[in-house]
Amino acid sequence: MTVSVLIVDDSGFFRRRVCEILESVGSIKVVGTASNGREGVELVKKLKPDVVTMDYEMPVMNGVAAVKQIMQEAPTPVLMFSSLTYEGARVTLDALDAGAVDFLPKNFEDISRDSSRMQEVLKQRILTVAASGKKKGVPASTRQAEPQSVATNIKVSSERHAIATPVAKKRTRNTTLVPPKRAAAQDIGGRVSTNKIMHPISLVAIGTSTGGPIALQKVISGLPGNFPKPIILVQHMPASFTPAFAERLNRQSQITVKQAEDGDLLKPGVALLAPGGKQMLIESRSGTARIKILEGDDRLNYKPCVDVTFGSAARSFPGKTLGIILTGMGADGKEGCRLMKQSGSTVWAQDEKSSVIYGMPMAVAKAGLADEVLSLNDVAGRIVEGLK
Repeated sequence: MTVSVLIVDDSGFFRRRVCEILESVGSIKVVGTASNGREGVELVKKLKPDVVTMDYEMPVMNGVAAVKQIMQEAPTPVLMFSSLTYEGARVTLDALDAGAVDFLPKNFEDISRDSSRMQEVLKQRILTVAASGKKKGVPASTRQAEPQSVATNIKVSSERHAIATPVAKKRTRNTTLVPPKRAAAQDIGGRVSTNKIMHPISLVAIGTSTGGPIALQKVISGLPGNFPKPIILVQHMPASFTPAFAERLNRQSQITVKQAEDGDLLKPGVALLAPGGKQMLIESRSGTARIKILEGDDRLNYKPCVDVTFGSAARSFPGKTLGIILTGMGADGKEGCRLMKQSGSTVWAQDEKSSVIYGMPMAVAKAGLADEVLSLNDVAGRIVEGLK
């Protein structure tokens, strides 16, 4: 089946190059191009593409405004192109909030070259975004706004732009540790899962990829300010994006969220986000748990890698970790969850219906590692309930 694509970008060179790359893929057809957001919105309504690729900085109407209007008038899966800067990260996260499914860092140097690797990455991302929209015949944006940020292998710059920005005042909510009402969770076989956390939990570890930024926002913002355990977060994301993402989570949540740094202590009510482009481990010595940040092995597909972080959690907190795998492409996290289960810890996975991409949680569930399979809307409440 052919996937139709509309390309929206104000750079004529970029439009032509993306067209050339995609038209060389038999399963993808470019049905049109637009040079600004307003033109893109009109062409979406006229051409009804399966996927839209969207630049974020354009004349007449920018990418974020265009995504919002598309989701209102003709919901269609959108893949954003973003620069690897702090500002690019901020705008891309705004676009994901508006309903975009995924993003790729925009690199003119790479796209100007004839790179088979770049072609494969772009092809797979287009097909994945299209699949998220065709899931159950409904565009991903209308099911729920749970887009993503996944680091691309096209070219991820190691440069981190440290731009000082004011942090908005955190929202104030009731701090009572009481879970909301929830529907019964179902596993992949349709059976009701009623498992409870039957052992003490010392750490909550969450791993995710495609659809993760919005999924994490929903979970973390649903926890009370007096949350009694430390949390670690692993989201596949470039190095220049994680500082902005940590700040956004911190603004939207009552607990404290920050990008993890080497030597950070694990503290109750503090969520530490793995920095992009590196690996985050937990080291426990003399009863004190600290974060260890490493450059990581280039042979690993993901930086950060959920398996690496979850494996270290299994060693440092055997039988006392709650591992949660949310929406994402691939199977990262499955082996880390296996280590957690072997140590006696608890593992949960997001269900298919609420996942943007049912890859990572499916891998965990199909391997028989998930004690519970939950809708995203139930995860925060179940965490609180399980710790009572």
